Amino acid sequence: MTPQAVIFDIGNVLIEWQPERYFDAAIGPARSRAMFAQVDIHAMMDRIDAGADFAAEVARTAAAQPEYAAEILHFRDHWCEIAQPAIAHSARLMAALRARRIPVFALSNFGAQNFPLSAAQFPFLRQFDRAYISGEMGLIKPDPAIYAAVEADCGLSPGALLFTDDREDNIMAAAARGWQVHHFTGAAGLAERLVAANLLTREEAV
Repeated sequence: MTPQAVIFDIGNVLIEWQPERYFDAAIGPARSRAMFAQVDIHAMMDRIDAGADFAAEVARTAAAQPEYAAEILHFRDHWCEIAQPAIAHSARLMAALRARRIPVFALSNFGAQNFPLSAAQFPFLRQFDRAYISGEMGLIKPDPAIYAAVEADCGLSPGALLFTDDREDNIMAAAARGWQVHHFTGAAGLAERLVAANLLTREEAV
């Protein structure tokens, strides 16, 4: 079946999410490695993505880890420096799909308060036909309930959806519901998949 809508994850698909890289530059590789070894930053982000208040959760985590409190607060105070840059080729693919009038959705584990910060920084994040943001939904990938909620809202059958995500567990959960999927490892691979699905020409997918 030719997909009727393309669904993009955001982190590491449309914008880079490599917080370790930011902290290596900001505080030095040695202290950065020590912080990530001691503080479960990714668990903090999972709580935010699942609906916890962004600023309050960062502050709570900082208070619980006083040795790295100043560094942890960078997530609140320097979010737009951490969650960047845009993945330019992916953004072009999204624009090319929209130019073809192919519906483009987002399905992303992202906090309700920090997503608007990134959308202000990268205006193409405001251009989805539908944006399914986990922190707003109170659901998080790869919980099957979040995929069911997308299906119910968009009204398309699972087989009509083509979903790309950088995490294999998220892809597998979507595939289990019958979605078409693409494991994102780079924009060039996604471009090839969109061409193979007859959604874009090779010229449009550059």
